[in-house]
Amino acid sequence: MILGFDIGGTKTAAVLGTREGNIIQRLEMRTEPGRGFTTVFEELCRLGEDLRITSGHDIEAVSVSIGGPLDVGRGIILSPPNLPGWDAIPLKELLAGRFLLPVYIEHDGNAGALAEWKFGAARGMRNVIFLTMGTGFGGGFILDGRLYRGTTDMAGEIGHLRIAEEGPPCYGKSGSLEGYASGTGIALLAHRMFPGHWPQMLSVRELAEEQRSGSAEAKAVFTMAAKRFGRGLALLIDTLNPECIVLGGLGMRLQDVLVEPALRTAKEESLPRAWEACRVVPAQLGESIGDLAALCAAIDQAQQQEQKT
Repeated sequence: MILGFDIGGTKTAAVLGTREGNIIQRLEMRTEPGRGFTTVFEELCRLGEDLRITSGHDIEAVSVSIGGPLDVGRGIILSPPNLPGWDAIPLKELLAGRFLLPVYIEHDGNAGALAEWKFGAARGMRNVIFLTMGTGFGGGFILDGRLYRGTTDMAGEIGHLRIAEEGPPCYGKSGSLEGYASGTGIALLAHRMFPGHWPQMLSVRELAEEQRSGSAEAKAVFTMAAKRFGRGLALLIDTLNPECIVLGGLGMRLQDVLVEPALRTAKEESLPRAWEACRVVPAQLGESIGDLAALCAAIDQAQQQEQKT
């Protein structure tokens, strides 16, 4: 049994599950990172203790999915843009001290990629990109049948790519992919384009409903967001030549207003042979992907150890 934590900028889930991807129990809380790391940490540990006590199962490991950047090996959180104030947090050490178990920590983009590769839409494939598309925007790469982290665990930080000269200020710069295709970025884009029409912290779900109801302003926002997102997809397709790009978060929920127009741009801007070889699909695991991703740091490590022996 694995105790998993899916720590996001909006919500955090604690799950109890198996190496086969079966979720046994689940608890959730609002993250509210503005409360500070210590307060959030204590609350998520209480969730984990509640699961351990009420389940009656022996837990073998703790597994965490969390937004980057981070030092995966040492389990240190390095100032994620969607968790302000979480600077150089030794999360692995803190969790190991609290639960007295092995702890494995993974970038949420990598964990999502592993989840869809092992249990979802990318099973059996060798070259896969997963996009988080939540409060922030990140990615994970399965290349030649293996998770790719890069030299300093920074592979997948594609929300930082600049795809326009100007745009909502996200991930430390204006014009980033995160600024046009994350929940935070699209809300800021709407306020930037029509400052008198929407507040700065608009719900993207509400914005989508306004477009579906005929709002010209909402349509203009999503037209711009989709164009920039499509350019980002084309960059990934041409650079990595994947078999599949799996979309989590907004990519599952906004197929009509964001993804479909983005794919038209991606097709126009990609090399034809690379485009024809790639499918772009919503996460097959749906809204449960975060729960399975929370288990995948431990699952992947266990499977690697088995392969070595």
